[in-house]
Amino acid sequence: MRNRLRTLRAERRWSQADLADRCQVSRQTINAIETERYDPGLPLAFTLADIFELTIEEIFFPDRPDRPDRPDRTDRTAASDTRR
Repeated sequence: MRNRLRTLRAERRWSQADLADRCQVSRQTINAIETERYDPGLPLAFTLADIFELTIEEIFFPDRPDRPDRPDRTDRTAASDTRR
């Protein structure tokens, strides 16, 4: 899942540690979210949305559909057609 966390944090001139303190998580957690190595659970996503006064959807969004590891609907349909 992609996100705007780093940009939002930088706009406020907050360090990762500053944001982590506000969320009551570790700096490493914020780093992992920003580098897209970790997707937060809903409680943390809601906390981040509250802190930035945005909706979750304004901060987090799905990976691009053209990624090879995420086939679109036509790819799934084509794959199921070959199994018949």
